[in-house]
This record gives sequence, structure tokens and C-alpha cells, in this order.
Amino acid sequence: MRAAILRETGQDTLDVRDDVEAVGFGPGRVRVRIRAASLCHSDLSAMTGVLPQPAPFVPGHEGAGEVVEVGEGVSGLAPGDRVVLCWMPPCGCCPACRAGRSHLCAASLRRLATPTFRLADGTDAYGFYSTGAFAEELVVAADSLLPVPADLPYELAALIGCGVTTGLGAVVNTARVEAGSTVAVIGAGGVGIAAVQGARISGAARITVVDPVASRRELALGFGATEAVAPEELKAAARALPAGGYDHVFEAVGRAATVRAGYDAARRGGAVVVIGAGAKDDLVSFSMGELFFNEKRLLPSMYGGGDVRRTADLAVTLWRAGRLDLAGMITHRLPLERVNEAVAQMRAGEALRTVLLTD
Repeated sequence: MRAAILRETGQDTLDVRDDVEAVGFGPGRVRVRIRAASLCHSDLSAMTGVLPQPAPFVPGHEGAGEVVEVGEGVSGLAPGDRVVLCWMPPCGCCPACRAGRSHLCAASLRRLATPTFRLADGTDAYGFYSTGAFAEELVVAADSLLPVPADLPYELAALIGCGVTTGLGAVVNTARVEAGSTVAVIGAGGVGIAAVQGARISGAARITVVDPVASRRELALGFGATEAVAPEELKAAARALPAGGYDHVFEAVGRAATVRAGYDAARRGGAVVVIGAGAKDDLVSFSMGELFFNEKRLLPSMYGGGDVRRTADLAVTLWRAGRLDLAGMITHRLPLERVNEAVAQMRAGEALRTVLLTD
């Protein structure tokens, strides 16, 4: 079968090959035919080594497809079911899961050392965070799949696997934005646009999008942003507000500099919600005096900051109601063999989401 492989961490391009096999099927495992996969910036971060991932590996964690075969002991899934990949599924029994914070469950990270693909020459390969959606087929643990309705198109379903769930969840689960709030979103990529839509759905009165790319700022206005500014304009926009800053600032870039800019743009007592996944050595600094005096809350939000299944279900419900625009977030569609064009589009800031189609 075809799959896109990164042979070594740090390489700029992927090797699309047709001699790859999905391995590991057995009890508790499910074989899935991938129909659509979208490129997320986290895939690029894994390629560069910012996010830890053994190589060689198949990138892609925003994917949707249909169940082909289920292993012994698998319940709730059957061949033909439409599913979305869940790259960090909760185990249900660890302290985080028992405390109702299943999005912080890290049990599945132990699977990163288990190969799930094999090349024709016998080389083992891994799936990014135990998924690997840039392939025609994969084998995953049953808990890594979220069933979705059959009327949800595959290309729209793929977005729910990460970007939409992460951005929407940060608004409704982590920040709990209230009607009438003022919101700024730094970064108008797929996650940022999902946060914009979440803020609009929550009734935010003012939604400012911040991005250096003019075309992405323009797109953000169509998803509910009330204004869009370049990064150097954020400080003035914040100071012009009655409270001297925003109630909520969402950082969807994953860099220390933008977290700091978000902190400065929040009002006293406001909140800075960190959605972007950044490097462990990219340090952001605050003085003890400003932390105490301003009482601004720093709220990291991982994978939507709540139960992933519940947030994914909410996204489907909002889509069906016509309140969440998934189709508009797809700016490019390419066949799997042109995956490197998708990578270039993401690096250049040209795409919100590029969907790779395997058919």
C-alpha cells in the first residue's frame, strides 16, 4: 500500500512509497482504511523534532476512514463504521482519567515505541503518536478511534481528529468564554480558526484575529472574527478596549514570543489560553511582580482541555446545526502522492487545512 514516510528526523520532505505494510493487527486492534487525512502543524513539528517521535515514521494524526476489520475483544466497532483517529486516547483508569481530566491521560504514549508499519526491506516504521494517517491503511488500538455519523463526509470528519477539537475545546472547556466577552486569537491556522468559531458560537462580542499573513486574516473574518490585525497592531488594539485588554487571549502558534504578546494583550484578571504545541527549550518569562499584581491566568489547553470524545461529539452537533463551518476550513485538497506540496503550503502559511485524499 501507499504511505508517506519520514526516514530521519529533520528531513524536509516525505518519501511516498507503495511498499508499506500496516502491521500489528490482533486482539484489541482495528484495521482502518483511511479515506481522508489533513495536515496539522504538529506533523511538521514532529518532522523537525520539536515534538518527540521515533523515526522512521508515517506522519498524520488528523484522519478519518472506515473500519475494515476488528480484532478479538473489540466491542462497539464493526466493519464499515466511519471513524476518526484519536491520537491521545484516554485509558479510563489512570489518576487523570479518574479525576475527570481524561485529556491529560498519557498512557497511550507508551505505544510510541511499538512499530505499526513495515517497509518491503524489513525496516520497521512508526505511526505519528501511534496513528499515521498519511497512509492508505493503518492498524491502531480500538481506543484510538472515535465513531462518527455516516452522514459526516470523511474530509470534514478528519478535521475533528485534532485541530477543530483542540481549538473549539480550548474555548468551551478551558476558557469557558461567556457571551459578551472580548477575545483575541493569535494565529489564524486551523486551530486558531476553530477557536474563532468557538468564540463566535459562545457569543463573544469582539473577536480579534492576529496573524502576519494577510490572506489568513481575511479568511478569519468569514468565520466570525470582528477584526483582523497584524502582530504589530495587537498592542494598540488591546489598549483601545475599555478594560485595557482582552478578557481571553488564545495563543495558537506555540512560541514563547506569542505567549508573551498574548499575556500583554490580556486585561488585568484576564486569561491567556495556550493552545500551540511548542518546543521544550522555548522559554517564556514573567516577573513575579506582574504575575502577582495583574492576576492574569495562564491556562494551557491540551487537545481541547476536556474529554476528547465529548468535544468531538459537540463539534459534530454544531456542524449539523449549521453553526460550525468545517468545509470552509479546507483550503486545499490533494492526492496522497502530493503530500510534499501540502507540507510546503503549511510552512508558507498558505493553507488552513490541506486534506489528503487516498482514493
